[in-house]
Amino acid sequence: MSDNGIEEHNLEHWRNDMGMTITEKILSRHAGLEEVRPGMLINARVDIALGNDITAPIAIAEFRKAGGTAVFDRDKVALIPDHFTPNKDIHSAGQCKVMREFAREQRITHYYEVGEAGIEHALLPEQGIVLPGDLVIGADSHTCTYGALGAFATGVGSTDLAAAMLKGELWFRVPETLKIVFHGRMRKWVSGKDLILFLIGLIGVDGARYKAMEFAGEAAGRLGMADRFTIANMVIEAGAKNGIFIPDDVTRAYVQGRAKRAFSFYDSDPDARYADVIEIDISGIEPQVAFPHIPSNVRGISQAGDVRIDQVLIGSCTNGRIEDLRIAAGILKGRRAAPGVRLIVVPATPEIYRMAMKEGLMEIFMDAKAAISPPSCGACLGGHMGVLAEGERAVATTNRNFVGRMGHPGSEVYLANPAVAASSAVLGRIAGPDELEGGGKS
Repeated sequence: MSDNGIEEHNLEHWRNDMGMTITEKILSRHAGLEEVRPGMLINARVDIALGNDITAPIAIAEFRKAGGTAVFDRDKVALIPDHFTPNKDIHSAGQCKVMREFAREQRITHYYEVGEAGIEHALLPEQGIVLPGDLVIGADSHTCTYGALGAFATGVGSTDLAAAMLKGELWFRVPETLKIVFHGRMRKWVSGKDLILFLIGLIGVDGARYKAMEFAGEAAGRLGMADRFTIANMVIEAGAKNGIFIPDDVTRAYVQGRAKRAFSFYDSDPDARYADVIEIDISGIEPQVAFPHIPSNVRGISQAGDVRIDQVLIGSCTNGRIEDLRIAAGILKGRRAAPGVRLIVVPATPEIYRMAMKEGLMEIFMDAKAAISPPSCGACLGGHMGVLAEGERAVATTNRNFVGRMGHPGSEVYLANPAVAASSAVLGRIAGPDELEGGGKS
C-alpha cells in the first residue's frame, strides 16, 4: 500500500524466467497469458479508452451502428474536447455536442468540459487517469505519450475505439522492441525534445515501424517526467507502436497523490530479447531543430543558419507543461518578441495555466507581447489559434512539421524545444539561448 492509500503492485520480476520486455509483460498480463512473443495476435483488456472531439464522434456513430447501448465501463472511457475548442465554428460545435451528449447519456466519469478540459495527453496523466502498468488506447496518434509512466499506450482508429468502448478489449499484434540506451549528461538548454529529435534524425521516420521503443540507461533515469512525456509522445514520428520508460522513483513521485486506483510497476527481464539496441551518448547533443517538412530533417542549432520567422508557438501535448513554460519564461523575462513575430503560448491544462499565473509567468509572457491561449490543440494541427498563411514560417514546440500541418501548404514549420522557440521569438529567426546570452549573430 502506497503512502496515499492506493494499492501499488510491484511486478518487476513477474514471470522473470520468460525473458520478456516491459511491453511484452504488460500485454501478456492484459491478455491473461503467461507469455507473449513478437508477432503474436492477442486480445487484451483495456484500462483506458480515449477519444477527442475529432475522433470520438466517429467512434460513437460506429458504437451505435454496432448496436451498442452501454459502454463496457464508464470509469474506463475518457472523452476530451481539446482539438477545436473553444469551438471554432459551427461544425466543431456539432462535433463537441455529439460527444457531450454521449458522455451525459453514458454517465462517463472522465469527460471534461471546456474550462476544465486540457490537452488530452497532458490532462490524463495530470489527473491520475492513466497509470503505470496500464494498457491504454486512444483515437489519437500521440496516445503513446503515456509510455512515460511505464504504461503500454498506443493510438488506434475511431472504429477500434468503438470496439473498445463496446467490449473493453481490443486485438493487438505484439511488437518487437527497439531498446534505446541513453548515456552521459545533457548540455545546458538541451531537453527531452532534443533527445527524441536527434534519435528520429538518426533512425528516420520509419526506423521503429511497428516496434516498441524502450528507453533505458543512466541518463534516461535522470530525466524528469516532463522530458519523458515529450520523448514518449514523439516515438510515433519514428513509426513506433509505442514508447515506454521503465517506471522508477521519479515515476512513483509523480503518480503518488494523483493515482485514484491501483497501479503496477513492470520491468524488462535481463534476458529479454530486442530487435536492436541503440546506445547514444547524449553529452554530445546540442539543441535540435527539425526543418520542413519531416521530423527527421534534423540539424543542430549551430547549423540552423539564418532562417527568418513569422510565428512562434510554445505549447502542445509535446511541450506545454509547466516545466516548458518556466524555461520559455526564463528566456523571455525582460525581453520582447521581435517586431513582426507573433508569439503564442498555450498552457496544456487549466492546472498548468493556474500554476503559470501564480508563478508570474503569464505576466512575463504578456510583457513579451505574447498571446496566451486557453488549453487547446488547435494551433498544432492548423485548426485555429495560430494558423499560418502562405509563405509564413513558424518555430513550434509541437511534434509534426508536415506540409500544411499548421496552415497553408506553402507555410513552413520548424520543430524545437521551448528554449530555442523563446530565443527565436526574441531574435526573429531560428536561434538558441546562447546567442541571447553572448550577443550572438546580428
